[in-house]
Amino acid sequence: MAVHAHPDDESSKGAATYAYYLDRGVDVMVVSCTGGERGSVLNEGLEPRIRAERDMAGLRREEMAAAQAAVGFQHRWLGYVDSGYQEPGSDDVIPANAFGVTPIATAAAPLVKLIREFRPHVLITYDENGGYPHADHIRCHDISALAYEAAADASAYPDAGPAWEVSKLYYDRVMNPARFEAVVALLTVEEPEHPFLAQFAEMRERMKDARAFEVVSIPAGGFFPVRDAALRAHASQVAPDHPFFFWPNDLQFRAWPYEDFELANARVTTPTPETDLFDGVTDEGEGQA
Repeated sequence: MAVHAHPDDESSKGAATYAYYLDRGVDVMVVSCTGGERGSVLNEGLEPRIRAERDMAGLRREEMAAAQAAVGFQHRWLGYVDSGYQEPGSDDVIPANAFGVTPIATAAAPLVKLIREFRPHVLITYDENGGYPHADHIRCHDISALAYEAAADASAYPDAGPAWEVSKLYYDRVMNPARFEAVVALLTVEEPEHPFLAQFAEMRERMKDARAFEVVSIPAGGFFPVRDAALRAHASQVAPDHPFFFWPNDLQFRAWPYEDFELANARVTTPTPETDLFDGVTDEGEGQA
């Protein structure tokens, strides 16, 4: 089970991995905490622009359905309202009805219920910083960490069904600095005139001082085209040629054919280094995520 803040996050942060495990017979569920209602149009070429201006919530539900169809995972909405993005240091206030200010214990309740119903062995979410400082991403971490513990405790949320113990909790590290370094280095050698090289190099520069993580690298490169189809389904948020998302796949496959995740907690004995999200949990191909 992968828990994300908004529709489109699941496609930029793990979609190739979900496709990889689905191909191996693993059940995969994606949970979207909010509907993305307060998202801005980030694709200037969006065809249904008027629709987006008057019904962003409805449009993003349709985009999510298309992304789900592209990858094939199960999907659930938690039903919370998007907080919008508040620039750090600004006077912007999170709306009173939004996910980012919903009490954690309250907001976690439907997620606990979903965990107990779906009974995943692996739970994936963001770290305590949310991956970046968006109130919904941070709250997504908060409720996922709480639900990981509470779902296993029969005395917690007693009306949410029989207790279920998730074996492993991971944080998304798809934007691993090592990935940026590997891809930009190879692109510099092989395609020094690539039109997006300068932007890729700028991203690498921003990432160079980021903390290196100890990760498990999932060899999901063969499913990068599936990930791209899911990303493009979120057309209001992702331009079809956006350089941040759409690097040359043949080059990515040779430089860094992985998606990366950091083990945050485990209730099973886990080998070092890990080679699979299910290491220590089940036999290959027999699991739920």
